Amino acid sequence: MEKQNIHFEEELAALLKLREQEQSQKLKLIIHAGTPKTGTTSLQTYLNKKQSKLRRKGIIYPHNLDKLQNTNAPKHQWFEKNLVSANVESFLENFKNIISQVKPDTHTIILSSEGIYNYWWDFPAESKELLAELSNVFNIEIWVWFREPLAFIESYYKQCIRNPQVKSNPCYGKDLSFAEMLNIEWFAQHLNYQGFVAECQTLFGNSNVFAFKYEGDVVQEVIHKLGLATPHDNPTPRQNKSLNSASIELLRTINSYNLKAKDKALVMPHLKEINGIIESYENESLINDESRKKVLKISNPIKLLSYVP
Repeated sequence: MEKQNIHFEEELAALLKLREQEQSQKLKLIIHAGTPKTGTTSLQTYLNKKQSKLRRKGIIYPHNLDKLQNTNAPKHQWFEKNLVSANVESFLENFKNIISQVKPDTHTIILSSEGIYNYWWDFPAESKELLAELSNVFNIEIWVWFREPLAFIESYYKQCIRNPQVKSNPCYGKDLSFAEMLNIEWFAQHLNYQGFVAECQTLFGNSNVFAFKYEGDVVQEVIHKLGLATPHDNPTPRQNKSLNSASIELLRTINSYNLKAKDKALVMPHLKEINGIIESYENESLINDESRKKVLKISNPIKLLSYVP
């Protein structure tokens, strides 16, 4: 794997040299790692819509490179997929594609996928070594937003229930209560905010990892951080409205039938319609007192940056 990493770094460096990027002026690579349920879909939709404006300012938000990706959000899921499988050649090809879009005035590339946080603990050691090599080619910044643990883990539970079943995942599309899912290590480890930040700091340096407190509008925060527009220029509505607990109970029943992904996709619009009808009648939390205490016990507190316009 070490030889592959060297090959990866040398090829990228050669490509960037051809694009007249000086060693002292590395391209900045912003990796937006999520987390889930912190406005990631809205941000990705906004950045995709503003590609022309971004490019005029020297910023690239690459087109979706995953032709098989079935999603309305233009996210970069290939990034974590290649890392989970340690597929160096595919990882390199995707970066070659991105570098081919670099112009003389380009100074920043943005990649975004909440799956980077989701699957961080699934990355093998060689893939994390690959990320370290990537930092020799680019000036990398990690941007990640965290919600209050109870709010985050309840929303993430709902998302797991909504997702189609995947053989390799113990939580997606299953008929599990919140308490049952919290007992699964893969699910509970998503509360380890500090562990994620600490590992990123080891790979990329303390000053290159930015952990923000989610305060409801990530799009506005990123607009400000990139210097794109006034704070009032935000045409992107909130995406992926969460299901209420009554709808989740219906969805758990549906999950018990082990529907194929395509069939579950056909069911979801009807469930969302039901959700809209009953949401004013039912709004209780899915987390009971015992689970709430457990969440607070296992969650790892972390000092987060707040948005200052």
